[in-house]
Formats: sequence, C-alpha cells, structure tokens
Amino acid sequence: MQRPRPAHRAGAAQLEDLADPTFSDAVIGWQKRHGRHMLPWQNTRDAYLIWLSEIMLQQTQVSAVVAYYARFLARFPTLIALAAAPLDDVMALWSGLGYYSRARNLHRCAQIVVAEYDAVFPVDPAKLAQLPGIGRSTAAAIAAFSCGTRAAILDGNVKRVFARVFGIEAYPGIKSVEDGLWRRAAVLLPQHGIEAYTQGLMDLGALLCKRSSPDCQSCPLQQRCVAFATDRVRDLPVRKPNKTRPEKHTTMLVIVHRGQVLLERRPGSGIWGGLLSLPELNRHAGGAPAAPSPAALNLAVCEFGAIASQQRLAPFMHTFTHYRLHIAPYRITLERRFELGAQSGRIWYDGAKIGAAALPAPVKTLLLELFGGAPPPAPDPAGMKAPPSGRQAGTRRRP
Repeated sequence: MQRPRPAHRAGAAQLEDLADPTFSDAVIGWQKRHGRHMLPWQNTRDAYLIWLSEIMLQQTQVSAVVAYYARFLARFPTLIALAAAPLDDVMALWSGLGYYSRARNLHRCAQIVVAEYDAVFPVDPAKLAQLPGIGRSTAAAIAAFSCGTRAAILDGNVKRVFARVFGIEAYPGIKSVEDGLWRRAAVLLPQHGIEAYTQGLMDLGALLCKRSSPDCQSCPLQQRCVAFATDRVRDLPVRKPNKTRPEKHTTMLVIVHRGQVLLERRPGSGIWGGLLSLPELNRHAGGAPAAPSPAALNLAVCEFGAIASQQRLAPFMHTFTHYRLHIAPYRITLERRFELGAQSGRIWYDGAKIGAAALPAPVKTLLLELFGGAPPPAPDPAGMKAPPSGRQAGTRRRP
C-alpha cells in the first residue's frame, strides 16, 4: 500500500484527495475485534448517560472517571434530577475530579436542556455544541453514540493518531493545523458504522497509539503510518513549545472552633470556581511571601473570633496545568467565635462531615487529615449497568 505524503507536503491537496474508505474500514474492523465494549456508559443510546460520560472524560482518564460516573448516576439518575439539584450537591460529587468549570457547565447544561428542549438532548451536533461545556468534538461524539449521526470528532487521542498516521509535522494546537485536521476528520468519515468508527478512533489512541510506549505492532494503521515508516513515532505529534510553569504561593487559614471549620465560597470563575475552600492570605501570589507573623494572623482572623492558639502545619504543593501552587497552612483555634454576616459567603462546617463537602482535592485532603475520616465511598462500578438498547458498538476511551 502506498504511504500517504506527510501533511506539510499535501497542503494544496483537494479534500477529495484525502478521502480513503480503507482507513475507516481498518478502524472499524479493529474496534469490533479488539476495542472495549463493557464500560458503564456503553451499549446505550441514552443521550444523558453518554453526555455525562463525555463531559467527565474531558482531560480525565477512564480509570478516574468510572467511580465518579457511578456516584453521579446513583444521586442523579436522570437529567431532570440533575437539573433540579442544588449546584452545591453537584460540586460536592465532582470534588476531586478536577477542572471544576465542567461541573458548573454540566449543571447549567442540564437546566437548559430541561427548560428549552423538554429534557431531550438535540440531535443536531451544531445545536449540541452551543450548550455549556460541550464543544464541537464532544457534540459529535454525543450525536454519534446516541443517534448514529455522521459527525467528525477530534479529541486529543484522535489528534495523536492523525498526527502520526499522516505525518503532521506541526503542533496540532496551532489553529491552521487544527483546521486542517478537522477537514481531514470530516473527509475520512465512513458512510456506515459511524459508532464503531468513532469509538475505534478513541480506542486506538487510548489503547495502542499512546503518547508513550505505543503498541505499533498491534495497530491496524501501521502500514499506512508515516511516523512508523520514518521512525518518528516518538517525535509526533509535535509537542507544545516548552513554557516555564510559574510558581505561586498562598497561605491557607484552617480556622476551627468546637469541631467545625470556617469555609468560604470561591468566586464562580477561576481556579476552584464555585467550590468551598479555606480563607487565604496572599492568594496565589507570585514570589514566595514571608511567613505571616502572629500579629498578621491575629489581624486576619479577628473578625471571626478570639484566638486561643496558632499552629503552622506542614506546607505542601499542588500542581495545576498552568502553574504550581505552594500552600502554607496554619491551624488557628478560636476560644470563641463571632456571628458571620448573612452575605459573607462563609459558613462553619462540621469537621466530621468534611468528606462530603464540595472542596478542592488538596483542601479536602488537608482537612481529612486534621479531622479524620474519609470521603464517602463510591458505588461499586461493577454494579452499574447501562439500560439495554440497540447500540452494541463502541468503547471508551482515554487510558
């Protein structure tokens, strides 16, 4: 079989020149024999179940999602139940999964679909993509798996497969490069078997065409793969140019009184948006600040009550995608506390129930260590089964 030209040499090619039915045939055949078929969100056409899994799987591994998915369905078995729930309940169940804007968008999306679409997800990928938190690739996946709609996906796994197979010699995050990948993804769509094809692309990236240690010998696309033929599998896709990750610092105040801890609501946007967290000094500031003096801590806490003792706890670090946060926690025990203002955004929370609170993962870990206990156990994923339906093709997803 003639190997395709590297993409940088084929920029002037007409779209029809990119069409290749044998590509989709190879993906579909491999997926049916070797893909995954028994994950909790498979074998259903229920758009709610598919949408929930797709949102959770954005930038998150399957192994981390399965328990959260089961826990969500146990608490919110239907779209209507999710839409009617308080946002705090949604955020609490999401706590630890990261990228918290997904949870806020999930809740808002459920409310919009209930109010504007009579609790039925639209089948048109363009309409789905306009809903909060979905986007073009996720919309196509939802439509393909729930309705068999012929629409192209282009998530991170698919970009990696395309970059290697077609020899894409530029960073896929560049808009012109990504636009070219979208055109190729659309042209390569098969006329039939869209579910198996869509799932197969995802599975190839998850199971074989991994970022590190790819299993090229088992890949159905090996004979046409430019990266394999030119010994550049480890070089493609081109990585994002290195950028120094900033170091930021904060001081967290663990203010406690009679088994309760003071928490405050973070702003709706930004890091940990909408979650409860601890009061902070020098919030996410660049450069290491000097350790606060006892007088400075007194000044920061005096509005909440009279201090009985102060204790510096072990510092730790939490890594975000775009910076590292160094956290210096201080435990401050109050002798007596003052009433909180009704609109302060702060609450006293029972330390014995901290495992159920909608907290950022590092904050929850810190408080669980101080108060003891553990997060509520997730339901057994093995007990979660999707309702029966006509869809038998498809697996998921990111390893």
